[in-house]
Amino acid sequence: MYCVIGCLWGTIVGVLPGLGPLAGLTLLLPITYYLEPTAAIVMLAGIFYGAMYGGSTTSILVRIPGEAASIMTAIDGHEMARKGRAGPALVVAAIGSFIGGTVSVVGLMLFAPPLAQLMLQIGPAAEFGLMLLALVVLCFASGGPALKTFAMVVAGLLVATVGVDMITAHPRFTFGSLHLVNGISFVAMALGMFGVSEILINLEDIAKVKVIKPTLRSLMPRRQDLKDSAPAIGRGTVIGFSFGFIPGISHVISTFVSYAVERKLSRQPETFGTGRIEAVAGPETANNATTGSAMIPLLVLGIPAIPATAILLAALQIHGVQPGPQMLTEHPQMFWGLIASMYIGNLVLLFFNLPLVGLFVNLLRIPYAYLAPSILLVSIIGIYSVSGNALDILIMALSGVVGYVLRKAKFDPAPLLLAVVLGDRLEVSLRRALLISQGDWWALLQGAMSKIFLGAVLLLVLLQSAAWLLGFRRKP
Repeated sequence: MYCVIGCLWGTIVGVLPGLGPLAGLTLLLPITYYLEPTAAIVMLAGIFYGAMYGGSTTSILVRIPGEAASIMTAIDGHEMARKGRAGPALVVAAIGSFIGGTVSVVGLMLFAPPLAQLMLQIGPAAEFGLMLLALVVLCFASGGPALKTFAMVVAGLLVATVGVDMITAHPRFTFGSLHLVNGISFVAMALGMFGVSEILINLEDIAKVKVIKPTLRSLMPRRQDLKDSAPAIGRGTVIGFSFGFIPGISHVISTFVSYAVERKLSRQPETFGTGRIEAVAGPETANNATTGSAMIPLLVLGIPAIPATAILLAALQIHGVQPGPQMLTEHPQMFWGLIASMYIGNLVLLFFNLPLVGLFVNLLRIPYAYLAPSILLVSIIGIYSVSGNALDILIMALSGVVGYVLRKAKFDPAPLLLAVVLGDRLEVSLRRALLISQGDWWALLQGAMSKIFLGAVLLLVLLQSAAWLLGFRRKP
């Protein structure tokens, strides 16, 4: 029962713009004080992966990613919706999420101890190499020209420096404003650059914005859609699970790595960004495949792998349970109850989402003159309810204008937003590694994991440079 309650609330939170897993967990955390410990954790876990499921809905229907992990889904998912194929996109996203989530729970059950030991080898130097590799992959695998993508990544890294220095606790680029001490809100930027800019572009010629009237037949994916999606779902599951147990922002990295892999393996990579179903299936599967493996560092080592699991860590400690190697023997009912609830939760979410596809898609029947203000109103309420900071509303509006200008100039805002997410981790990992080595830069190459990641960066740069020299250039 508590799992169903959590999944239902998580789905609602995921569908609403501006609210992601972190906000959903935070809002209901006080209620769990009065629950039995296992029931409390089961409900919070249901919210966690329910919000992961629900985040794809607004990304596909109105191009508003509720959190960083939904950005890649919004790119091709919304293009499918504009072509009258929102139903297949939502169905494939739900199926991929179910498969990725279920496989990751099996992996959690079977491989938690050895994967936790492997994770201990990822120190600050290796984490810096991983983040750098993610940014390099982002630059070379994006759909636009590499130079424009690189400019967006640099801009995102600069925006990420705003706020308190994570090492010295000294405020940077806040201009004396206490509201900027925690940095520029990512959710506000994402809603602005994707949601508000989309509305501004459509308002240029609202007379031509047609109401999408889906038919019952168009709601279900064709056999070819399922055939095209199956390999992407398989690869997304492996990618999501592989990245999920790495502390940091694994759910974000796994989605754009999945998108990059699908684009590289496609026979028509230039069509990505125009509504390819593989570009929805892969990232959405990878996003939910991280939910199981992200529990491994939390339960086995007491380390929250992604921000949402930090709330789960707090809830466990509130109920007198200290995650770690002894949790399986001291609190087996909670450990195995949580795993059982994840199996149940994935089934519940599949049954929630598939029947509601028709209801969600019918939102597109609303005339745009009514839909656009409604989206803005819900976005403003969502932004303000998370932080209670009116400045976030202003950031959303300014980001919308900036996103509009960037899109008119043929710049893709997605790399900028992803660089904002990765920027903090990249800087902190580099500086911690240098502090440990007392300024010795060669320490970044010490350790097997560091050598693998930095070697991959060097190899990727050399291969891409050779391709450019030989004349293999993308069309702008």
